[in-house]
Amino acid sequence: MAQEKTAILRARDVMQKKIVSIDGMATAREAVTLMRTEKVTCLLVQKRHDDDAWGIVVTQDFIRGVIIAGRPSTEVNVYEIMTKPVITIPADMDIRYVARLLYRAGIRRAPVADGEEIIGMISLSSLILDNELF
Repeated sequence: MAQEKTAILRARDVMQKKIVSIDGMATAREAVTLMRTEKVTCLLVQKRHDDDAWGIVVTQDFIRGVIIAGRPSTEVNVYEIMTKPVITIPADMDIRYVARLLYRAGIRRAPVADGEEIIGMISLSSLILDNELF
């Protein structure tokens, strides 16, 4: 029986194209409001200038930096709780390597980059939920 040749899936094939970003000076409350409105679990934190790095803020950051710390969400800025620099995934990376990178780095999601441009977000759950994989 001939083995069927399958195309290699890349990060760009399974990423979410919706990117929601926020300024690092925004408050945690503003960030959570934006996340609720946009129905996302993370926000890309905008660069301050061309030589700056991207950041990311995820739901766990709010738990650790606001709730557990006992700080008012209106007095905590996003830049205080975000992760920066953020690991970015090359758009053409094979999803097997994407899964391995995310898993070994201990992160659940990351921005997908095409050169210097962020073109989407990828998560471990998006790999599992992709119809072509399972």
